[in-house]
Amino acid sequence: MAATQDIIATYRGPGKVMRRMLDRGVREDRALIYLMIGCLMVFVAQTPRLAREAFETGQELQMLLGASLMAWLFIAPLLLYVIAGLTAGVARIFRAKLTGYGARMALFWALLASCPLMLLWGLTAGFVGPGIEMTLVGVLWFAAFTWFWVSGLIAAGREAA
Repeated sequence: MAATQDIIATYRGPGKVMRRMLDRGVREDRALIYLMIGCLMVFVAQTPRLAREAFETGQELQMLLGASLMAWLFIAPLLLYVIAGLTAGVARIFRAKLTGYGARMALFWALLASCPLMLLWGLTAGFVGPGIEMTLVGVLWFAAFTWFWVSGLIAAGREAA
């Protein structure tokens, strides 16, 4: 199934999609591409907000974009690998059957699958600006991301058992 169809299906049943992905076998290349595309989409989501900030404060847009690009395409992937590793380690402490690959896929897929809401947040931040609307969309994104991640971890733990 195409990644776009999997993203849509994740909003209906994230655990089912994660089980289907894990049934395809261990594919670190797939996990890495999900991570990198997710980080790229978050960077793209930041651009309207950064353009608004540059306009309002007089800062250089290129500097803001460069810093955001560095953060999301070079630093965030490393941090997300660390978070996935810590998640797998904590799961082992509690004797869960979660593998490192399952923890990585759950986190990376949650990021990628929640990107449509992150893009909406970026548009809201860029066009509406700070306020209740931006906060509500941010809370909606965070709730979806958390739901996808936890459901993915549960599904990955069941797959490993």
